[in-house]
Amino acid sequence: MELIFWTFVFIISLFLLIKGADWLVENSEKIALALKISPFIVGVSIVAIGTSFPELASSVAAVIKGQTEMVGANVVGSNIANILLIVGLSAIAAKTLIIRRSLIDVDLPLLASTTFLFLFVMVDKKIVPGEGILLLGGFLVYLLYTVSQRKEEILTPELIEILPEGIKIQVLPSRVERREIRLKKKPEKLKLKFFIFLIVGLFSLIVGANYIIDSVVEISKILKITPTLISITAIAVGTSLPELVVSVRSAFQKKYEISLGNIFGSNVFNALVVAGIPSLIKPLVIDTATFSIGLPFLIVSTFLFIISGISRRIHIWEGGMYFLIYILFLIKLFNFF
Repeated sequence: MELIFWTFVFIISLFLLIKGADWLVENSEKIALALKISPFIVGVSIVAIGTSFPELASSVAAVIKGQTEMVGANVVGSNIANILLIVGLSAIAAKTLIIRRSLIDVDLPLLASTTFLFLFVMVDKKIVPGEGILLLGGFLVYLLYTVSQRKEEILTPELIEILPEGIKIQVLPSRVERREIRLKKKPEKLKLKFFIFLIVGLFSLIVGANYIIDSVVEISKILKITPTLISITAIAVGTSLPELVVSVRSAFQKKYEISLGNIFGSNVFNALVVAGIPSLIKPLVIDTATFSIGLPFLIVSTFLFIISGISRRIHIWEGGMYFLIYILFLIKLFNFF
């Protein structure tokens, strides 16, 4: 009975965490635009950062409650799920995912270097404040580079790109870019309800983050497993559910860029900020399961993603392989063999 209660608390907390982040981001956008802040600045700051608020909020809450080992597990689990689960299922849904050249030329090297930096600071099984500053410095460089790159691009809702084989594909904007297009519309006047929903969103985010950690600790006690196992699986997948739904649905519709565009930014933000900010509050400990199982799978999944990106296609069989590797990851975590 106790397990059912805390599982219910976990599900409700996860809902509050995700929905609170959506309300917070959406109304922050509206307030910023009403105050005549540049839509471009809103797009690369509030929108881009806001998509990973659930992971950040739950990680900060974990540190405050003394569960520092949950942060590394959350980051590693989220990044593995983003690639193996989301990209894998998207490729299965689309039969073949086609990758735009700009993602290969810019985003793949950034993802590789970010992952390397994250692995480098985790080698000693802890992340201290100095390393947290290094990670945040890396994110600042990434953000400045992204801003400079986008200033040179002319954002259009639809483009056509021709692959080397002569196949034309429809290039669609990423999730952040789609929201930027919407931001370019005439902003609404400043309204009281924007502030009300902003506060409600922030409150939901805080409450959800707080109780999701409590529920994880209690469930782990009942099941006699470590909290990090739930963090690296349930929390990681749970906070990635919105991206999973959007990516798979977009893949069905052959909107390849929407399926893939969010994965790059999310993984970079998780590795640099979701790990960086909590480490400034208290040094983070990396538990054995995250270090010995999570990190190798993160390296393998990132490497496979980069190889697939270079080939400019992720076929259905590769998507199936990604998904099976994720199942193997879960099996290894829970010692099923």
